[in-house]
Parts: sequence; C-alpha cells; structure tokens
Amino acid sequence: MYRLRRKGNIQSLMTSDNHSTSAVSTPTLLSLSDPRADLWAVCVFCGSRLGHDPDWTAMANETGQAIAHRQWRLVYGAGRWGLMGTVAQAALESGAHVTGIIPDYLIKIEPVLPGLDHLEIVETMIERKVRMMDLSDAFLVLPGGIGTLEELFEVWTGLQTHAHAKPVVLANLKGYYDPLLHFITKATHEGFLTPSQQNRLVVTSSIHEALERLASFASAAAGVAER
Repeated sequence: MYRLRRKGNIQSLMTSDNHSTSAVSTPTLLSLSDPRADLWAVCVFCGSRLGHDPDWTAMANETGQAIAHRQWRLVYGAGRWGLMGTVAQAALESGAHVTGIIPDYLIKIEPVLPGLDHLEIVETMIERKVRMMDLSDAFLVLPGGIGTLEELFEVWTGLQTHAHAKPVVLANLKGYYDPLLHFITKATHEGFLTPSQQNRLVVTSSIHEALERLASFASAAAGVAER
C-alpha cells in the first residue's frame, strides 16, 4: 500500500514499511502557478457500485467526458470502482485534471484509481468531505447509496447554514431520487424545511440539464471574477 506523505513543499510516496519508492508515479499537487489551478472544479458524488441498470454507467461516462470537454477539474472520492470510478476514468481519458481524496483506512477496501493527477489521503471521512468542499466550486450528485446521500445532505446543509455558497445539483436520473424528493416536499409541508431551503437544491432530470446548470454557474462565477 502506498501513502502520500507531505514534508513542507515536498511529498513522496512511501510504502507501508516506510521505504520510499520510485516505481510508482507521484501525484502532483496543483500549485498556484499551474494554469489548471484557475479551472472551475466540480465535485461529483455517486455510488461506489455500478448498480443494476447499465444506463447508470453510460451516464457516468458522459459526465466524466463532459467535465473534461468543458475544461473543468474533477474532485471526487479517489476510488476505482462503481460509478465514481467510471466518472473519474472517463474524465482522465478525456484529458481532465482529476483530484481524489480518500481516508487511509478506506484504501484497504476501496482501491484508488491509478493515474490521478492529485491524490490526498486523509484520516477520516469528515476530513475527506471538508477537503472536497474546500477544493470544489460546485457539487453534482448522481445515483448512489448511503454514502452519496450523506455527502448530498452535508453540502446541502452547508449551503443552508451559509458555510459555503456553492451550488448543489442533484441529477434525478430516470426518477432515481423521486422518493427522496417526495420526502423533502413532505418535510417542507410539515414546516421542517422552508421553501427557500428546498429551492437551494437544484434538481435536474438529465445529465445534459445538470451540466447546463453547472455551466451557467461556472459562467456566472467567471463573470464575477473578471469584475
């Protein structure tokens, strides 16, 4: 197993017995002098499994390719399996810069995708989400399980409590999240959410629509930066 260690501005890959190795390519940190540091970054949350419907894999591929073609950066959970690995692999193969963030203990059960441009190995799932939020400009949620749901609610709650002001887009592909959206509507009706809080979650029904909404947010952010 390899761990990313940082010593000041120097980092190296160390084996579990603390011997350095040059046989593995070292992921590079994105410095401020790197032109890609200015690229808009999208964090994608989705399943570490593929699911039963082959359309999920196709949509994940489309997402990764579109992120690259739009010259955005991808931030995700670093795994090689499931929809998350599919998104990242498609983004890498299409030329996107991809950052992966994963807790050390999770590597034992969820291998890291080879070829990542930037890999951060952290201690806890909480630290992982904090780093994802720090490094991203927006969040896109695709179909997934309880980990995906937890990440969705984490960033949506952060938006509600003004911990950040970054858009959260939920891609309700093939009605996958319909039961969740019914629950959110019920919570609003019962007075536990306000309509404004509900509306902060941007819901789309297709990958194309989700990407277009993200593109509008990216354009707005670029306009603000140019002022």
